[in-house]
Amino acid sequence: MAFSPENRKGTINGILFVAIFAAAATMIADIGFIKALGISPLVIGIVMGIFYANTLHNHIPKAWETGITFSAKKILRFAIVFYGFRLTFQQIMDVGMEGFLVSLIMLSTTFFLGTWLGHKIFKMEEDTSMLTAAGASVCGAAAVLATEPVLKSEGYKAAIAVSMVVLFGTISMFLYPVLYASIIEPATGFLHMTPSQFGIYVGGTIHEVAQVVAVPASIPGAPVEMANNAVIVKMTRVIMIAPMLIILGIWLSIKAKKTGAQSDGVKLVIPWFAVYFIAMAGFNSLQIVPENVVGVINEIDTFLLTMAMTALGMGTIFAKFKGLGLAPVYSALGMFVWLVIGGFVVTKMVTGII
Repeated sequence: MAFSPENRKGTINGILFVAIFAAAATMIADIGFIKALGISPLVIGIVMGIFYANTLHNHIPKAWETGITFSAKKILRFAIVFYGFRLTFQQIMDVGMEGFLVSLIMLSTTFFLGTWLGHKIFKMEEDTSMLTAAGASVCGAAAVLATEPVLKSEGYKAAIAVSMVVLFGTISMFLYPVLYASIIEPATGFLHMTPSQFGIYVGGTIHEVAQVVAVPASIPGAPVEMANNAVIVKMTRVIMIAPMLIILGIWLSIKAKKTGAQSDGVKLVIPWFAVYFIAMAGFNSLQIVPENVVGVINEIDTFLLTMAMTALGMGTIFAKFKGLGLAPVYSALGMFVWLVIGGFVVTKMVTGII
């Protein structure tokens, strides 16, 4: 047990050690040019953690490992629950059925495509394929973090998935403004998108929340409705992670029964933190808590997520990547092409029908 009398001191020291790294990541993310690129402290935290794991890992007391593991597992679940304070059901209602359908279609198709490409075509482990697909289909690094405990996978697999989110999410952040300026805005016919449609397209297809915010902000003269639709549709995707994880848990249970891994009936693996996440979003929708307090909660939650991501990085040894080759890149590239091209078609179809 992490806080048993014999482990308590080492656990606390390990948590504090992770917190110091997370504080440094937070300060680095606030540097002007890094902030302008939309690089979140979560990403910086995992990079710092990976650097530590492959350089200084053997220079700290072994007893601190329990604190690092606690940060990667327990603090993660707690942070995901309070991520619900970033959402209200009213926001989702504001964007209407168009945004909801685009979010649902893109999330489900991207997750299935990414899992199939990674596992069946590029021969990655199924866990790694699902984590990479979760990052691309839902909300980047936070989705990878939320999916990892449901799959009960090793930390280095989450690190692979996050690295793919960083790579292609960053490409998206620079590509979409160019698309809007050179193709979508001036074109007529099918290639034309209104600012409102483009906002839905951005929110429904780009990986990270910060990257979604950055795209409209980088388009000169972008209307407010573009930015609002982008953020709301993105947050709709975020809240969908909860039902996705519940369905995934049920599917894993049924699969275990069929393969003989469970012989005494199907034991449902329900990620309760995902249920609590929805409950927290519902509570936030009541708007009982003042906005300034919600802002503080979100800042603390970001720090806790950064701690969890840093701790995952600390368990990532490069030697574990041997044999994967470029398979994660190919799989993530396939999803990226689908998000950019397929997402455009889906957005045009949905907004044209409804």
